[in-house]
Amino acid sequence: MGDSVSKLVSIVTWLTGVIVALAVGFGLINSTLSVPYIGVVNVWAGWIVVVLTIVGVVLAILDN
Repeated sequence: MGDSVSKLVSIVTWLTGVIVALAVGFGLINSTLSVPYIGVVNVWAGWIVVVLTIVGVVLAILDN
């Protein structure tokens, strides 16, 4: 019982992290969010976050 609850919590935590990372990435791309003092680099940073998140998801799926 404890092991299955631990796995469920781990999956929910991982999924939450993916959703938050994608939300931040797309927020940076759409200029809804910005990091002060870096200007147009915000869009590049957003694309980097989105691409690396997708790569991480694919690698996690392939690892299982």
